[in-house]
Amino acid sequence: MQWIIRLVINAIALWVVAEFVPGIDFTDGSVVSILLVALVFGLVNAFIKPIVRLLSLPVRIITLGLFGIVINAAMLGITAAIMDQLTIDGIMPALIGAVVISIVSAVLGMLVPDKE
Repeated sequence: MQWIIRLVINAIALWVVAEFVPGIDFTDGSVVSILLVALVFGLVNAFIKPIVRLLSLPVRIITLGLFGIVINAAMLGITAAIMDQLTIDGIMPALIGAVVISIVSAVLGMLVPDKE
């Protein structure tokens, strides 16, 4: 049940980014398409992001963690490369989108109770 909640939170965050960040769009704005992109985004974050975070640890330490935004933007870019339904028009929309996704996910995560 918890992974379904995470999937919906990711879908809402991606939808918000597509609506408010110029340069990030869904080619097909259907709910199923957004949920599918959110699923792939979650899988990319689950399997690729930990490896990238480990390999970039020295840079993250030097930048006091700000390189994490670049990593999040890269995960968003990888998702867009895998899924034809999501388009990103450059690095700046990806960086802004990564920040917005982080904020929306954090806010929605606070609203959802833990499973304890």
